Amino acid sequence: MRSKLFVPASRPELFAKALASAADALSFDLEDAVSPERKPQARADLRALLATDDALATGKTLIVRVNALSTPHFAADIDAVARNGVSLVNLPKPEHPDDVLAAAAALEAAERANGVTAPIGLLLNVESPRALRLAAELALAHPRVAGLQLGLGDLFEPLSIARRETAAIQQAMFALRIAAGEANVFAYDTAFADIKDSDGFRAEARMARAFGFIGKSCIHPSQIAMANDVFRPSDDDIAHALRVVDAARDADARGVGAYIVDGKMIDPPFVERARVLVADAARLGLLSEAQRIAAGI
Repeated sequence: MRSKLFVPASRPELFAKALASAADALSFDLEDAVSPERKPQARADLRALLATDDALATGKTLIVRVNALSTPHFAADIDAVARNGVSLVNLPKPEHPDDVLAAAAALEAAERANGVTAPIGLLLNVESPRALRLAAELALAHPRVAGLQLGLGDLFEPLSIARRETAAIQQAMFALRIAAGEANVFAYDTAFADIKDSDGFRAEARMARAFGFIGKSCIHPSQIAMANDVFRPSDDDIAHALRVVDAARDADARGVGAYIVDGKMIDPPFVERARVLVADAARLGLLSEAQRIAAGI
């Protein structure tokens, strides 16, 4: 999920274009992108889309950002979007583990009512000081939590922190990634509002990748290719990871715990990272058949 394109649920004319885009994931937005008076129609339009063959057959990860648990829109949102084909519900503004538990319970009930056959995960937005402080507790609150997503606009603006302040961004990214690591869920990067600043988008995406995030939110189609490029494993990285995986297999057979690959000492944490990278490369179609066989995929 290198790229995730936001799609306002109030703009059904954009649905087909989004499904045809190069984004790995689509996040249909019922929250900030939709005014209160338009939410019922947006909800109905999105529910209709999710029932179509195009949506059900897409290879993309389908996500829906619902309205917050505390709003009068949450229950209707969950009922409308808990459908087959939806992978994740993006929950905004969780402040306490009880919020996650309540959202998970509502989602489970809606799945039963709608005949959903595969459990839908939760992607939690971390966009307040409290949520950042409790991020690991939020992620550990329920097994449905699949990831944590950073929301820098909501986090920084009320505190008068400059959105482009690198030191602040790095600290927030690090805190979120460590919390996600404790809970064994993925970390996902925030949106970048300046559509015309492609250099700024790329720089922030590279920062996120360096901190172990798996992808970046996109608010415009022009950002998709940049996110896909930044979060694509390089050919050199793939080649090194394949050598590490191969060396690990040989070392395990010989009972060796640490060894050298490409001049670097390798032990179990590095092997684990290499295996994740190889799996990502395979999922993206970047491995030859011979490489897949050699890696045991």
